[in-house]
Amino acid sequence: MKNIFIYLTCGLVQLMACKDDDSSVTNTDDVVSEITAAITSVTVSGEENQYTFNVGIKSPDLGCNQYADWWEVISEEGTLIYRRILAHSHVNEQPFTRSGGPVSITNDQVVYVRVHMNNMGYGGAFGGSVLQGFESFDLEDNFASDVETTAPLPNGCAF
Repeated sequence: MKNIFIYLTCGLVQLMACKDDDSSVTNTDDVVSEITAAITSVTVSGEENQYTFNVGIKSPDLGCNQYADWWEVISEEGTLIYRRILAHSHVNEQPFTRSGGPVSITNDQVVYVRVHMNNMGYGGAFGGSVLQGFESFDLEDNFASDVETTAPLPNGCAF
């Protein structure tokens, strides 16, 4: 009788463990971060008004239908200072770093570096200055959204 009770108790515990949980919550931030690109690093070399930016990017590239198509440097006021077009997807190279310049800023000028996906828009950003360095920075979703249609823009995708 004791063995039957133990088996029934174990069976009941297993049955309760399989119960559907209707209270599950999907974290949309995790979903969004999986389909947008992010800046992972920003390093700068060169001289004032002629800087070269080396920008690390992590993006969920699938090919030309979904890839990071540019990174850009924008002022605190939202003016496009420089844009580096990425001519192809980086499916098998994640994260990756691409250089661009010359970027015409002073060493103490605060700027934002952000990345753009061809099908999802802007992702993560870094902010800072050459003098102080750059770190992850949360920009408002609509910050400088008008520069998204400002030249230069990609002219297709190689692969």
